[in-house]
Amino acid sequence: MEWNIESGRPVYLQLVEQLELAIVTGAMPAGSKVPPVRELAAQAGVNPNTMQRALQELESRGLMQTHRTAGRTVSAGTEQLDEIRRQRAKALAEEFWKQMQALGINAEETAALLCAAAEKETI
Repeated sequence: MEWNIESGRPVYLQLVEQLELAIVTGAMPAGSKVPPVRELAAQAGVNPNTMQRALQELESRGLMQTHRTAGRTVSAGTEQLDEIRRQRAKALAEEFWKQMQALGINAEETAALLCAAAEKETI
């Protein structure tokens, strides 16, 4: 997994977001074993306590669960993943719309740009 940690934002929140994205996109599918805390922390270049905090947050959200002798696994269900996808898509759309407004592009022009981009993607 590639990690992208930026300054200016709490590291554990960035870890939560990146792990959540890996789960939602299927890079870490439901039922898969989560690498040990120290291994993930080393990969991300962060303190193991920070990684532990991120994993605990994902557990509290129901995306992971800990098994006493078997470590952690991804436990997110389909409905839960769909809801997270919708929330992320909504946030991205709102941010995109703010940027279009800042550029002075109206809703009609924005919709046309999105349609054109979607058509390029399907070609």
